[in-house]
Amino acid sequence: MMQSIQANSYPIHFNEKGYEALNLYLKENKYSNLFIIVDSNTNEFCLPNFLPYLETDLTIEIIEFDAGEENKNIETCVQIWNVLTELGADRKTLVINLGGGVVTDLGGFVASTFKRGVDFIHVPTTLLSMVDASVGGKNGVDLGNLKNQIGVINVPIMVLIDTQYLETVPQNEMRSGLAEMLKHGLIYDKKYWEQFLDLKALDFADFDSLIYRSVEIKNEIVLQDPTEKNIRKALNFGHTLGHAIESYFLENENKTTLLHGEAIAVGMILESFISLDKKLINKEEYSEIKTCVKSIYDDILFEEKDIQPILELLIHDKKNEYGNIQFALIEGIGKIKINQSVENELILKAFEDYKS
Repeated sequence: MMQSIQANSYPIHFNEKGYEALNLYLKENKYSNLFIIVDSNTNEFCLPNFLPYLETDLTIEIIEFDAGEENKNIETCVQIWNVLTELGADRKTLVINLGGGVVTDLGGFVASTFKRGVDFIHVPTTLLSMVDASVGGKNGVDLGNLKNQIGVINVPIMVLIDTQYLETVPQNEMRSGLAEMLKHGLIYDKKYWEQFLDLKALDFADFDSLIYRSVEIKNEIVLQDPTEKNIRKALNFGHTLGHAIESYFLENENKTTLLHGEAIAVGMILESFISLDKKLINKEEYSEIKTCVKSIYDDILFEEKDIQPILELLIHDKKNEYGNIQFALIEGIGKIKINQSVENELILKAFEDYKS
């Protein structure tokens, strides 16, 4: 039985305990109706598992949108706001977001802005959304191909993590989520990182405890700095270049769109190289990181003509301040150094090294 984790003014519950907490909460709080936001995948694979656990007399409406990062935009929000309005949602409506990171990010944003904010609960169903999107209150949507440009920080009533849902998650999506877990080890907990060095020895029965620790790490960091003025920037390790790569592959017809974790995996190797060049980590540490990450993720092919547009996308990074691109780099495995400026030549060197 995994203990609940107390986040920034809301609890994160695990497995059976989550449904008990949810039903008790529904009993004790008077809501007018309940809307469950799903995408086409979670409607098919997760909703049939979720609904039987619900004990409530409230009218339940399901709102579905098409799965995929390309639908995480304001147009989808407008459609959902309209459906909520037509179906009689009011200030006392409760929204449950059942899905991966796209559903929790978008659903949280829809709920946070509808009638200036209605209560919402996250039920993350992918590894990525369990260890990343569901913790910390970041909600939002993409603006064109620019990731998460529009959004709010606003916390849910509770988060319910049920690892049963992972049985329906494809292998590549599991790997995508694993990238955030690796990141949590690299920036915060060397022992945790070391558990991933030999994936073959990893027993999936232990996987629950690895997920638990990942959520714990992210939560500890967010609690110290909810609005990302300082230490929370540590969570951006691998994301400064990773997001730019993800955006570039998203908008480019000739490129296969990358999953978030696939792009972040490349970002972590590149930003580890930058950490090495700045003498924040040593060669052994760099080699350990690069070998481990490359053993899990396929190499991404970058051509000469790809690099410049990726660098240009860095300008839109939300971590920029006063026009400077700010990196969160690692200082040894398990420690972080934030607000690091990195010149373009060094980024080019990192790409060269990635290819080698």
